[in-house]
Amino acid sequence: MTRMPVEIERKFLVTGTDWQTAKKVHYCQGYLNNDINRTVRVRIAGNTAFLTIKGPSIGVSRAEFEYAIPLDHAEQLLKLCEGPLIEKNRHFINYDGLVWEVDEFLGENSGLVVAEIELKSDKQAFERPHWLGHEVTGDSRYFNSNLAVCPFQKWPSLS
Repeated sequence: MTRMPVEIERKFLVTGTDWQTAKKVHYCQGYLNNDINRTVRVRIAGNTAFLTIKGPSIGVSRAEFEYAIPLDHAEQLLKLCEGPLIEKNRHFINYDGLVWEVDEFLGENSGLVVAEIELKSDKQAFERPHWLGHEVTGDSRYFNSNLAVCPFQKWPSLS
């Protein structure tokens, strides 16, 4: 029996602008199902497309199944998605042997910049880049699926 694919990810707010010079790819994604126990996402990243099914988060881990799909299928599936689509530029940054993905959100989520790192285990140590801010891994407001329902610009002021 094959092992179930698991995503182990940590998420942080980003400070400063040093990350902006990294290679970036435009992403557009939407959710066919957005439930606490499962999400079904359609994503176009540059010129490639994926269908992703994720299970519930347990700490920093969750089941994740991702499949490449034809770009024209993804374009049609995005029209079936619940709520507004998420658009962002993803910057890829190699730092201390790991790849950080910094998402610069657009549209109703503009102003939000979040860095993610995928790890091999929940205990894996990593060096924090100087532009890394507060950790938001467990804060569901920062889940992309929730940003589609309650965009960053509609959040109540934190001041």
